[in-house]
Amino acid sequence: MQLKLEKEGGIDTPLINFDATTGILSIEGKSFPPDIFAFYDEVVDWLKEYIKKPAKKTILRLKLDYFNTSSSKVLMDILYLLEEFYNKKNDVLIEWYYQDDDEDMMETGQEYAQLINVPFKHIGYKFMIE
Repeated sequence: MQLKLEKEGGIDTPLINFDATTGILSIEGKSFPPDIFAFYDEVVDWLKEYIKKPAKKTILRLKLDYFNTSSSKVLMDILYLLEEFYNKKNDVLIEWYYQDDDEDMMETGQEYAQLINVPFKHIGYKFMIE
């Protein structure tokens, strides 16, 4: 298994930074790839391998500005995988980041938290222009 999975973010794809040594799995940016499977299959496959030999603690950091319905389904697949992993007594935390003024993204995170049995932390932040 690769220890790291890194995909550079693009206009319609999020940055992916999964690190098996630290257990920190980050997805950030926008997610509406033209071919959802071409983009996310590798991510889901990596996660399935990681679960076989995980770090002591696994943190999934989701910091998405926007995602479409297809991405939502894949995110739920990832969350369900982590729920199954958590139910086997593994230490898992989902960190859901949203801009303070983005009520829709905040509510989406709350809805996801209700759908799965994994500790969920909601983290608001202020958007900063660089």
